[in-house]
Amino acid sequence: VQLQASGGGLVQPGGSLRLSCAASGFTLDYYAIGWFRQAPGKEREGVSCISSSDGSTTYYTEPVEGRFTISRDSAKNTVYLQMDSLKPEDTAVYYCAAEAEKPCPLMVVTTPVTVDYWGQGTLVTVSS
Repeated sequence: VQLQASGGGLVQPGGSLRLSCAASGFTLDYYAIGWFRQAPGKEREGVSCISSSDGSTTYYTEPVEGRFTISRDSAKNTVYLQMDSLKPEDTAVYYCAAEAEKPCPLMVVTTPVTVDYWGQGTLVTVSS
């Protein structure tokens, strides 16, 4: 059972990146999927989440609302985070997580954050 986040990199302010969260050993459709990030010297914070099954519910925290879009592709067992209009303050290690019990947005806004599975992080650096 494994979650793998990928797609990070270096991008200029105003640019875009798409992060992927792929699962092996289990089916993501049965889980709400969330994205979190941790900037240097700061605590981990929630970014976005999508509900299980049809992904009809999505949630974005205020810093990213209107710029980030979360989606799921059941055929590929993958969840994506499209990040547009990136800002230097978006620089962080981004983690995806899967949670079977708490729906979206609870899995992102409830503290402390407890989820079933964490992926390893992928570094996003926004800099000119």
